[in-house]
Amino acid sequence: MGMKASEIEKFIKDAFPDADVAIRDLAGDENHYAAAIASSAFKGKSRVAQHQMVYAALKGNMGGVLHALQLQTSAKE
Repeated sequence: MGMKASEIEKFIKDAFPDADVAIRDLAGDENHYAAAIASSAFKGKSRVAQHQMVYAALKGNMGGVLHALQLQTSAKE
């Protein structure tokens, strides 16, 4: 199963239109990714809250269709 990187990016961009998103497939299996995301929506939020926002943006796909997503989030100025 799995998800394409473009699908993950679309979910993220839909939730955070100003986001800069870079996604890498870590294992070549469309199940293990790393994503670097910068968005002004993260400003003033803890790292945990930022990651929760990204998981919410994935609309239930995390842990199901998408097995692993290593996140690096930051707030845009």
